[in-house]
Amino acid sequence: MRRDYSKEIDGSDMTQLIDVSKDTCPMTFVRARLQLDRMGAGEVLEIRFRGEEPRRNLHRSFAEQGHEIVSLDVAEDGSGRLLIRKGS
Repeated sequence: MRRDYSKEIDGSDMTQLIDVSKDTCPMTFVRARLQLDRMGAGEVLEIRFRGEEPRRNLHRSFAEQGHEIVSLDVAEDGSGRLLIRKGS
C-alpha cells in the first residue's frame, strides 16, 4: 500500500533516517519525535516501522502536530516507511 500525501521529496531536501521497527508503542513515537525535534524546519525524516499500531498512529500524530506527511508505504509483511517533512 502506498499513500502519497503531497509532492515527493527532491534532492535538495535533507533526509534523516530512524528505524523504530523493533520498538513498541509508545516508544515508536517517542524515538521518532526526539529525532524530529533535533531537525530543522523543512528537513525530511524517514521512519521505518513494523506493525499495525505504528502504521495507524505515527502519521496521524505527526500530522496533528503540524508536520507534513510526504508518503506512507506499507509492505505485506507489516513493515513500513513514513516520510515526514518537519514543520516550522
